[in-house]
Amino acid sequence: MKFTTLLVFITFIVVLVSSPAQIESRVVVKSTKPPCNTIDLTGCWPEIFYKTKPSAQCCGTLKAQQPCYCDFIKNPALRKFATSPEAHVALRFCGIPFPTC
Repeated sequence: MKFTTLLVFITFIVVLVSSPAQIESRVVVKSTKPPCNTIDLTGCWPEIFYKTKPSAQCCGTLKAQQPCYCDFIKNPALRKFATSPEAHVALRFCGIPFPTC
């Protein structure tokens, strides 16, 4: 009886070790692109209304959104803001080239 139990145990171990384990792998890609569904104008309101040189805060905000400019231009709800003369002036003051999409 002990021999049979030992044989079953060894068979179980061999089957367990020799069967390939299922490994789940995932690729996680972190996007550095901000969400492109709204234009953030934090720190830019005085410059837009009075058409003055943008502050460092405004330029930082605009530079952070630079990957989204083409999305803004393609979005009918945002196009008029993204392509306005004020947007061109603000981008030029901040040293950000206007995108060619």
